[in-house]
Amino acid sequence: MNPKTFWVNIKRVAKSGFLSFWRNWFVTLSSVLVMTVTLFVVGTLAFTGIILNASLTQLQEKVDVNVYFITSAKEEDILSVKQSLEALPEVAQVEYISRDAALLAFRERHANDQLTLQALDELGENPLGAVLNIRARDTSQYESIAGFFDSEAALSRDGSTIVDKVNFFQESHRAAILRLDGIIVAGERIGFAIIILFAVTTVMIMFNTIRLAIYTAREEIGVMRLVGASQMYIRGPFMFEGVMYGLCAALVTLLLFYPLTLWLGAATEDFFGGINVFRYYLSHFAWFFLLIVGTGVLLGGLSSYLAVRRYLKI
Repeated sequence: MNPKTFWVNIKRVAKSGFLSFWRNWFVTLSSVLVMTVTLFVVGTLAFTGIILNASLTQLQEKVDVNVYFITSAKEEDILSVKQSLEALPEVAQVEYISRDAALLAFRERHANDQLTLQALDELGENPLGAVLNIRARDTSQYESIAGFFDSEAALSRDGSTIVDKVNFFQESHRAAILRLDGIIVAGERIGFAIIILFAVTTVMIMFNTIRLAIYTAREEIGVMRLVGASQMYIRGPFMFEGVMYGLCAALVTLLLFYPLTLWLGAATEDFFGGINVFRYYLSHFAWFFLLIVGTGVLLGGLSSYLAVRRYLKI
């Protein structure tokens, strides 16, 4: 077959499939609605995963180990401890807060508490020691980092300890992270099961839809067989029709997500890790487009292929 004939056949197959798609409008509408529900579930689960992961990241950023040094600790000894900490594979970041910076931050936090500020002024000196804020690469590594200060690395050059206390005070955040992490894992498993259930249901409905289309066009198929039409020419319109179902459902789903994410954007920004789902949807539209359209076309094409192989023997 020369290229010109090939493209002519492709155009005829597409035209025939398109006419069948619009001719059975009630069946088409039902199939598109069913697939839209499936694709909407896929998109919703994708958004849910994004929001939960953003919340998990926010909680992880709030967990840290604060190391308070005695006021007499020398800055070079503290910086030496900081350097030792940064060499640990478990440590992601170490922030050094000097005594002066700690005092300034204390005054800012108690700007409206005149009694506290007055008592601080009466001391005549800075009662606060320097601080190291330590963030681990993983929440499970904080206990080992806290245990680092039981070693000789927390001693000054003369062998005396310079650490006042190690405050792993965000245990509630750590527990929340573990719970949220478990929710995400469970949610992914449940979401996957739901998607499989909806996908199987959609394929079954689409399978019967294409079977009905084959039955309706049985006389035309008989004529094409008599004149020696190729397999592609006979099966092609039904395959194209299935892809059209998936494509239309995908476009409807993408349109539905626009007002939905616009409505939920402010709420998710306030309560779920600072992520605005509407802005995220717009900035990652290409990814969502490929996910939804690809899933729709795959389901439509797969169900059409199975129906054609089962009911259209050539």
